Amino acid sequence: MTQAPADAATPVVSAFYDRFPYPGDPLQDGPPPGYNWRWCVDAATAACTGALPPSGSLRILDAGCGTGVSTDYLAHLNPGAEILAVDISPGTLEVARERLRRSGGLEQASVRIENRSLLELQGEGPFDYINSVGVLHHLREPEAGLRALADLLKPGALLHLFLYADGGRWEIHRTQRALTAMGVGTGEEGLRLGRALFAELPEHNRLRRHHEQRWAIDCAADANFADMYLHPQETSYNLERLMAFVASAELEFAGFSNPQVWDPARLLQGELLERARALPPLQQWQLVEDLDPDISHFEFFLAKPPLQRVSWDDDRDLLAARGQRNRCLWGWPGTALLDSDMAPLDLSPRGLELLQALEQAPADCGLGALPLGWSEPEIAAVARELLQQRVLLLRPGQQPSA
Repeated sequence: MTQAPADAATPVVSAFYDRFPYPGDPLQDGPPPGYNWRWCVDAATAACTGALPPSGSLRILDAGCGTGVSTDYLAHLNPGAEILAVDISPGTLEVARERLRRSGGLEQASVRIENRSLLELQGEGPFDYINSVGVLHHLREPEAGLRALADLLKPGALLHLFLYADGGRWEIHRTQRALTAMGVGTGEEGLRLGRALFAELPEHNRLRRHHEQRWAIDCAADANFADMYLHPQETSYNLERLMAFVASAELEFAGFSNPQVWDPARLLQGELLERARALPPLQQWQLVEDLDPDISHFEFFLAKPPLQRVSWDDDRDLLAARGQRNRCLWGWPGTALLDSDMAPLDLSPRGLELLQALEQAPADCGLGALPLGWSEPEIAAVARELLQQRVLLLRPGQQPSA
């Protein structure tokens, strides 16, 4: 007997992605370009909690892996992990398997790629980390999807999500409604007519200008254009509804994975910035949401309580901690690097010296025992400098403060 689809939208969404395997990133021989720290469990956990995850092998779920772009990074950035990658579209999974084969990802981690719904993974958990980027907003019932993922998380583990935001998709929503009203469909004809729409609208038209100025490069691949303008099932959020969505699964908001976007200093200065900084965090974010109508998505981490956070304010804890260099850096070894967000970063000479000593030391060596010849306050000061730069990642040692 054929099992009923897990979500009402599953059959039509699966067929859509079979026609347009997404994302349309090209395949390559060798590892994926650069890195994405959000898919490195060590870096993501440290960003949310201040500390590395517990030692041991990782179990990772890529829920809605599409053509395997995220799975490829997960495999290369978390070597030795056990990864389950699932998607409802058989067509996209064919591309994902070829991507991982050509990149060498299958040699980096133990990867299973399966044609399954994220709603039907009972018995597969618990996972140390779940990635689900651009997926839940394509379910007819996103809340059911979030609850299903929450049930698969270990306590204290992280879930990384990407969901559409209302404000920055105003023009996209208008275009979607127009194409739907004209009955262009969600196949090749819809793709042809959708591209024709932007070519035929007057040059000064807001929808055409917005597409050409912001989205044309992203939509160069047909699959990407179709995903943006022709998708048959989509939900978007504002911050208020987003937080209600998070609360529906009893998960803890652990932070944005693009926190610089939500910093009022990006938009304000002087007295206005001071007033913004005086607001509670949620109101600061809502202020940014109101002031920047170009925000088109939310990307963020959730945690299954309890989420343990470490501040490293106590020198004894800091000096007892075991550290490692963030692998999401470009240009190592050296003092001129690109940081986790591919922004220029200059290490101090002492910062470089500490990291080099760390890499040569045994894995269980605390920072205070590194053979640097510095005083403990000097080691602590340089370590905090590297923590702020997100170059040094720490795991609590065996001598916590009383």
